[in-house]
Amino acid sequence: SQLVESGGDLVHPGGFLRLSCAASGFAMSSYAIGWFRQAPGKEREGVACMSAIGVAYWYAESWKGRFTLSRDIAGNTVSLEMNSLRHDDTAIYYCARRQSGVCSDSSSLYEDWGQGTQVTVSS
Repeated sequence: SQLVESGGDLVHPGGFLRLSCAASGFAMSSYAIGWFRQAPGKEREGVACMSAIGVAYWYAESWKGRFTLSRDIAGNTVSLEMNSLRHDDTAIYYCARRQSGVCSDSSSLYEDWGQGTQVTVSS
């Protein structure tokens, strides 16, 4: 079983990125899939999560208006679309799975992680 993130890039402030988390060896619809990020010198923080039953949760109101979370069951991916990117969105973004299928913003509750994808917002 494996999670692989992709889509990270260098973008200007105000730009757009679509991050994807692809799963192999298991069905994403059986797990909660969380997106976390870790900025330089900061702790890892929860961004959003798609529960096993397909409900999206956001862990900050500021992201809810700028970011969109979606799941493609056939493609076995969960995507995070990010609009109006800001300098402080610069971080490594990770996806992780939780076997219980229930979302949480606590990274310690997720059993498996991808390797991360770098998002850099810079002018």
